[in-house]
Amino acid sequence: MQTDPSRDKDYSFARLCDLKSHVTLKITSLEGKILKRSFTDTIKQPELRHSGLQEGVSDLYVTCQLWADGKDYTLPFRTAWKDFPRGYTWNNTIILPITYPSLLLTSQITFTIWDVQGAGKAVPVGGTTMTLFTPKRTLKRGLQRLYIHRGIEADPKSNSTTPSEPPGEEEDEMGRLERLFKEFDRGDIPKIDWLDRLAYRQSEKIHAAEASRSDKLYLYVDLPKYDFPVVFSEQESSIPLPPAPVVHPPSQAQQPVSALPPDLLSTDPHLWRTYDPDAWRENPVEIKHRKLLRSQRLGDQGRDLKPGPADRDRLNEIFRLPPTASLTALDKDLLWKFRFSLFRSPRSLTKFLKCVTWSDPVEAKQAVEKLLPLWGQEVGMDDALELLGPGFTDRRVRAFAVKRLERADDEELLLYLLQLVQALKFESSPPISNSLRSSKTLRKRDIAAAKQDEEVSGLSQFLIERSVANSVLGTSFHWYLMIECDNRQLMGKMYAKVAFRFMKRLSETPEGAAQRDILRRQGELVETLSGRAKEIRASKDSRSKKIEKLKLYLGDPKHGLSPLPAPLPLPLNARISVTSITAEKSSVFKSNLLPLLIWFETTDSTRLSEDDPEAVVSITPDYPIIFKNGDDLRQDQLVIQLFILMDKLLRKENLDLRLSPYSVLATSTMEGMVQFVPSKSLAAIMAEYGSLQAYLRLNHADDGALGSYGIEAGVMDTFVRSCAGYSVLTYVLGVGDRHLDNLMLAPDGHFFHVDFGYILGRDPKPYPPPVKVCKEMVDAMGGTGSTHYARFQSLCYTAFIGLRKNANLILNLVALMVDAGIQDIQLEPDKAVWKVQEKFMLDLSEEDAIKQFEALLNDTSYLTVVFDRIHDWAQYLRD
Repeated sequence: MQTDPSRDKDYSFARLCDLKSHVTLKITSLEGKILKRSFTDTIKQPELRHSGLQEGVSDLYVTCQLWADGKDYTLPFRTAWKDFPRGYTWNNTIILPITYPSLLLTSQITFTIWDVQGAGKAVPVGGTTMTLFTPKRTLKRGLQRLYIHRGIEADPKSNSTTPSEPPGEEEDEMGRLERLFKEFDRGDIPKIDWLDRLAYRQSEKIHAAEASRSDKLYLYVDLPKYDFPVVFSEQESSIPLPPAPVVHPPSQAQQPVSALPPDLLSTDPHLWRTYDPDAWRENPVEIKHRKLLRSQRLGDQGRDLKPGPADRDRLNEIFRLPPTASLTALDKDLLWKFRFSLFRSPRSLTKFLKCVTWSDPVEAKQAVEKLLPLWGQEVGMDDALELLGPGFTDRRVRAFAVKRLERADDEELLLYLLQLVQALKFESSPPISNSLRSSKTLRKRDIAAAKQDEEVSGLSQFLIERSVANSVLGTSFHWYLMIECDNRQLMGKMYAKVAFRFMKRLSETPEGAAQRDILRRQGELVETLSGRAKEIRASKDSRSKKIEKLKLYLGDPKHGLSPLPAPLPLPLNARISVTSITAEKSSVFKSNLLPLLIWFETTDSTRLSEDDPEAVVSITPDYPIIFKNGDDLRQDQLVIQLFILMDKLLRKENLDLRLSPYSVLATSTMEGMVQFVPSKSLAAIMAEYGSLQAYLRLNHADDGALGSYGIEAGVMDTFVRSCAGYSVLTYVLGVGDRHLDNLMLAPDGHFFHVDFGYILGRDPKPYPPPVKVCKEMVDAMGGTGSTHYARFQSLCYTAFIGLRKNANLILNLVALMVDAGIQDIQLEPDKAVWKVQEKFMLDLSEEDAIKQFEALLNDTSYLTVVFDRIHDWAQYLRD
């Protein structure tokens, strides 16, 4: 059998990373008419006498420059001066100082044609922008005909306004001939000498006729010609990379991703690798096999089937897999085979639902109606949250998850409310609605019912009802909705509908009507503080003058802040009702964004009267907050929420680490509130007291406490426990940029972290230690050989194992926040969950994981100490 040569040619290609030469091009000629200046215009504007008045042609020149993603990658290059006797022909070869493997897929070259107008002044005749790669990711080659946009310079932006091909126009005769000549040069058109000569002569006549009639300008650029297409391909590294998480399409049936064979991952430079873009899809033969296999088991056959020892061990391994793991076809078949006995393991529900072929209505019906109810009350909160994620779009499955949420009390629900609001995104986007709209056979009644199902989803209705019944829950629910309503896309409209239904439901009950008025007043308070913060940031007054103006504004009774018209629950913490703002204590911080420090008076305590020691009168203790404008606090809000959750999980394990996470609320994408906790940074303590022990002894000295270095034993215990807790929590979330200015210590020994601008392993300093334990903390415990430090290590190990047991819950919460607009998650959304999962070391046994964590805890980077000192000097010089 002979192989068709033309077919072989289609499969012959070269890789861009194998081209070691520099990017080369030749600017050949310009075709079209250049408008000449009239003598009348020249008399009125003498500077035009150099521009386009010659009897022949003007002295034009061309500049070109390489760009990618709006950034310049070379300096501009220009053609040399040339005398044009008849037409504009340069034939100028330009070699750019960049090689082909260094090109990006978005690389493009801008060309601008210039004419002289006055002494030392040039004006653009026109410009064009040429992409170096075709939509099929192949490098352009041969002669290129570029359309010139008159009177403007070439636009280097990604969505350029000067594309080399005019948009919305059909191919003209010259364009068609140019395309045919390219195909002829590549050998796609057979060569016949006598016919080719006739075709060339005829094409020259057509070219001349078209050029004389056209009012358009075209620049001809010649690119290198290659025998084969050059496909964009980056140079592969010889260093093995960690396994990346699998990104599945948002459908109910998760498609397994088969790993590439080891030979394709070889670093042999002589091996050409070709990757299949459909590699993530299942083999249609396997799909057919599964349908035939399961069609015999769709009834009650196999109800009494029990797994043997080998199958049971494999099933237990599957149940222990993290939520990010994908199941192989064999694992899915095994789960389906023993589907009637899986409910005995509480961890099996999500794995079973992943094995269901949801495109098969018969199989899906059996899974939902007969099998899903078997799990009953045994579903954990982590599984319920996973079922509300993007991987499960069947409404019946999501309704089952909502039933699990109904058993949670309001305090537990508040822990997950931030993620549940994000889960509403996946309620309103099931593929069922699109198929209903596109189907012409369905009755209007069915379509209307489907639309109603979409508008009133089970999760949104559940959250509305619970938020109406609990004002604390309702306050958080309201503000979480408001920040999502800022999104102008389709999701923002969906959240606006949910907020409207929430407000409507509030107005239907007397308690709800009062709560609605409170939410309105909270909005007015936030708007007032926002206006003050913006005005202070825009003002050029000194800081002392700004503080004075702020106090005058807050203390003026006509603004209704000192006092407030009625007690108002704070948006930051609805359990705290405030009555007034203490203007005298309020201030403005020194940082760049000039956040406001606002002291509220609350209604939650009593004290003895100064006049009558026996009398008890009301007192309004202070509750200070920081109001920030110009800063996105959603990332800090997420970190603090996860800190609170992990603290609750550890307390369930009877481990109290004396954590004190402060409250954070993002009221918009660029504003928010932060609870102010009276404390000092470790940098300030070291500068003022010399050591953390001296600071703790200042208010809590105990000369008899020899084992705690003269500090009250309870205070030292609080310090050690909180240090251990925050060391583990910041390790799990990969919190970065840890220096002595964002490590805080309260006088009672509570240690905590602030400022979470870097998470998930990001850090502005090189080589940061995985577990942040600074020298000052260790010295305060008495050094690495002290009993306090040994207890600190023990608490770290216990906390790590306690959180590791709840890894699935934490991973599912992070997964629900992938589309929430969190800064560091948006950088690599497909790797966010994997980065947290990596911290738990789920592939190791508990004993090995503790050993590995112990090594990380002892891995103190000396460079960190150096960078902390550099940071201290930078802060000193700035202040």
